[in-house]
Amino acid sequence: MKTRQTLALCLICIGGTAAAECASDAQIDAYVADYTSNTPAKALAAGGSMDDALCTQAKLVKALTAHMGPVVGYKAGLTSKPAQERFGVTEPVQGVLFRDMMLQDGAEVPEKWGARPVFEADLLLVVGSGAINDATTAEEAMPYISAVRPFIELPDLSVAEGEPITGVTLTASAVAPKLGVMGAEIPVGDPGAMYTALGTMMVTLSAADGEVLAQAPGEAVLGHPVNSAIWLMSKGIALKPGDLVSVGSFGPLVPPVKGKGGASVQYSGLPGDPTVSVTFK
Repeated sequence: MKTRQTLALCLICIGGTAAAECASDAQIDAYVADYTSNTPAKALAAGGSMDDALCTQAKLVKALTAHMGPVVGYKAGLTSKPAQERFGVTEPVQGVLFRDMMLQDGAEVPEKWGARPVFEADLLLVVGSGAINDATTAEEAMPYISAVRPFIELPDLSVAEGEPITGVTLTASAVAPKLGVMGAEIPVGDPGAMYTALGTMMVTLSAADGEVLAQAPGEAVLGHPVNSAIWLMSKGIALKPGDLVSVGSFGPLVPPVKGKGGASVQYSGLPGDPTVSVTFK
C-alpha cells in the first residue's frame, strides 16, 4: 500500500538519480532491532533534509512490515498547536499506521510499550471512496469518509536521550507508530451534520482516575480534523477505500505515568458522545 511519493522515494533509495540521502541498510536494521525490543535507538536522518527523512521512512516502513503487518493507513502527526510547539515545527509531519498496532477499545497494554512511550487523544477517519483524492477542502472530502472512530494513539518516541527529536527525525521514523486503541465506528450518514460535529466537538483526554489531562475542540486539529486528510493528500498520498487516517493529537503527548493506570477519551458532540479507553498493565 505505497503512495506515489513513497514509490518515487523508494526508487531513490535503490539507486535513482535524485539527491536524497537515505539511511543505510545497516542503520535501518539497527533501528528495527531497537524498535522491536523497546530499546532506545539512534535517530534516523538526524541533520538531514525532509527529503532524506521521507526516503528513510520508505525503507523503514518496508522493513517494519515484517514485524507490524501491512500498512493500513496514514497519520498526520503534530497537527495541534501544543504538539507543534513541543517539536519546533510549523506544519504537520506524515507517517503510517500498521495493521498489527491497531487494538480494540478497552485493550490492555504494557505500561512500557516502547522505549519512550507516550499517549494522546486522536481520531480516525475511515476512507469510503477513492474520490476523496479529488477533494481540496475538508467539506469536499467529507462525503467520501464512511465513518469516524475514536482513537487513543500510543506512539513510541523511540530514540535515546540526547538524540534529536525533530520534524525530520520524526518523519524518518514514520512518526513513531507503535500501538493505538480504536473505538467503535460511527457511520457518516449525513456528511454535512458530521462535518459540523467534527469541527465543534470537545475532545477530553482523562487519566484512569478521571483527572482531565487535556481538552480541545475539534478545530484544534488544523482548523478541522478532516484537514489532516487534505494535508496528507497534498503531500502525494493517494487514499483508498478502507484506509484509516489518524488526524493527529488534540493536545500534548502525555507520558504513561500521568495516566495512573490507563486513559480514556470522550468526544462530546459526536453522535452518542462516544468514548474509547485503554488500560496500562
